[in-house]
Amino acid sequence: MTLTYLVREPKIKKDKNPLLLLLHGYGSNEEDLFSFASELPDEYYIISARAPYSLGYGSYAWYAINFDADENKFSDIDEAQKSRDVIALFIEELIAELPIDANNITLIGFSQGSILSYGVALSYPAKVQRVVAMSGYLNKEIAIDGFENNDFSNLKIFASHGTVDQVIPIDWARKSEVAVKELGVALVYKEYPVGHGVAPQNFFDFKNWLIQN
Repeated sequence: MTLTYLVREPKIKKDKNPLLLLLHGYGSNEEDLFSFASELPDEYYIISARAPYSLGYGSYAWYAINFDADENKFSDIDEAQKSRDVIALFIEELIAELPIDANNITLIGFSQGSILSYGVALSYPAKVQRVVAMSGYLNKEIAIDGFENNDFSNLKIFASHGTVDQVIPIDWARKSEVAVKELGVALVYKEYPVGHGVAPQNFFDFKNWLIQN
């Protein structure tokens, strides 16, 4: 397999089960989002992937974030695009390896994992049907060239952000909401009075959204 991962098998086994693929944030690892796997619906394969770039001490990243002399942050777009395609390949590997319904794939990303979720889903909407994008934003540079011409008729996104997020400004999330809707993607966007984290209400809302969609 391309990526290291944790798996929770579905408690309700079918011929083919849907997949929730969890993508953690910068400096975290596959155990982070997996901690709430037991709270997610029983019929899913829940797989939490470890990002490919090691930062040491159990910390990983989907791509480097560097600071210049003026302390401006900038993302390593080349690494981000590589991770985008690694995730797309990993989905194919999982479908080949496990009895997963290829037409029922959901990405759940937090922070940098959320940014990658947008990149993968908008680049390859035939591979991903749903995205839960928490505390992230759409970076169009990470998507493939010409992604705007893709067919997004089967893609649905639940995006959420904390209004006092000190890591990724709320304005970036609000601009992403507009940009995603302009692409014709069905999107639900919610804000919560928290910082860079997942509020209990946020978890409850996206879980309900999953059940309804």
